[in-house]
Amino acid sequence: MKFGPVVLEEAEGAILAHAVSTGERRFRKAHVLTAADIGVLRAAGIKEVIAAVLAADDVSEDRAAEMIVEGLSFRNIEAKPAATGRVNLHAPAAGVFTVDKALIDAINAVDPAITIATVAQHAAVETDQMVATVKIIPFAVPARVVEQVAGLCRGREAFAVHPYKAMKIGMVQTVLPGIKDSVLDKTVRITEARLQRSGSRIIGEQRTPHEAAPVAAAIRALAPDSDLVVVFGASAMSDPGDVIPAAIGAAGGKVLRAGMPVDPGNLIVVGDLSGKPVLGAPGCARSPKENGFDWVLDRLVAGIDVSGADIAGMGVGGLLMEIPSRPQPREAMRPAAKPSVHAVVLGAGQSSRMGGPNKLLALFGGQPLIRRTVERATSSNAAGIVVVAGHQADRVRAALFGLDVTVLDNQAYRTGLASSLKAGVAAVPQNAAGALIILGDMPDVSSADLDRLIAAFNAAGGTSVVRATHNGKRGNPVLLPRSVFPAVAMLEGDTGARHIVEQEGLAVIDVEIGAGAGVDVDTPEALRIAGGVLQD
Repeated sequence: MKFGPVVLEEAEGAILAHAVSTGERRFRKAHVLTAADIGVLRAAGIKEVIAAVLAADDVSEDRAAEMIVEGLSFRNIEAKPAATGRVNLHAPAAGVFTVDKALIDAINAVDPAITIATVAQHAAVETDQMVATVKIIPFAVPARVVEQVAGLCRGREAFAVHPYKAMKIGMVQTVLPGIKDSVLDKTVRITEARLQRSGSRIIGEQRTPHEAAPVAAAIRALAPDSDLVVVFGASAMSDPGDVIPAAIGAAGGKVLRAGMPVDPGNLIVVGDLSGKPVLGAPGCARSPKENGFDWVLDRLVAGIDVSGADIAGMGVGGLLMEIPSRPQPREAMRPAAKPSVHAVVLGAGQSSRMGGPNKLLALFGGQPLIRRTVERATSSNAAGIVVVAGHQADRVRAALFGLDVTVLDNQAYRTGLASSLKAGVAAVPQNAAGALIILGDMPDVSSADLDRLIAAFNAAGGTSVVRATHNGKRGNPVLLPRSVFPAVAMLEGDTGARHIVEQEGLAVIDVEIGAGAGVDVDTPEALRIAGGVLQD
């Protein structure tokens, strides 16, 4: 592949590396130039473009990504359609993810043009969560490189999702003087909640004195009808010969591991009774917060065996959190602040393709589209809402009457999208970690969709770009972190957030929200299909 300046005479079939605007037309990045396109560019006085010209043995980015996915072996994972050189892979059901790290490392070492990224080994994944992505960096790669990757994959499973299985759980709780029934009852409720994602349930509970013999008897009584037995001790295990390990042995089982290098969760006991797991829960398992008990429980209900060696290997990454009730010396707790996200709704456009009427005032279910969009923003978890008006600003303001939002008049709206984006982002408070950019003409984006974008931004620490997608194709809204605000301030013309995402080199998190990410209403026909009615 040749990449760089290409004179127009040689540019037919070339792939644009950057967006090019002629005034009357804008050619997007990755557009394949036709003879007609070259005529438009020549008429605008453009003599050369920065582009990629494929060689005879090159494979285009989308096809290369598809071929690599076709060569990979995986289970219980679905591949989405290729777009912009990327194929995303999702889990159709909740479970535990496993990956051949050596294989993924080997593939990523073949050529920087080919990348595969996955979630962590043994990560708990939700239904429809993206678990891996194959991304081709340039516009094309040589066929021999794709074939080399295919050769590495033969005969090896790259990754899999192990779906949760609904298990029957037997539960034992030991009692010492002073322990309240309310504590034991709460432990049952929290354990039931923990089991919900796998569809598992507690089929029987016994409460015994905190002594090995009665605990052993309870384990033997519950085991025949259970797939797994969990024992909560009134006192934490302090030695491999303590009550719970001793009870597992007395019941006829064996202890595989007493203690684990995960904190919280150190004091777990993992045993086996005639092929059935027996877990001695650490005290932290009485809390709903993630701890080492979850790591072991998730694997077991996903049908993954857990050996003593497996537990010994959990130390790296096993320091999960600090617990304030533990004695000092420990690091002082610092409350985790949730990043603040403010929404910016862009509603200044001239609706030039509508032939006169303002699309933002079109009625959807008897309600102006701009009000519908803004109400959904106000119902989301956004900390505040800024609406940028311009064309027919008075009518837009009237449509938003009574809503708790800030409406700005963008006097420069005729210069293009950048002016509205700049005005909206500049109005976001200084303490905001990000700006959720919402187009006013996307009727199918819901409050829940916006909340999913905000949740992904928060989970990533408030520093990544978060982008809505549908079937792997990028769309809107887009959530921009504060680090790109200075770049927004430099935009000019009809350039939007996509330009920032492409140029800044930040991590991008794609969140699948469905068809709403790609539905806008730029034309009367599109508006009619979406269910809108234009007003004069």
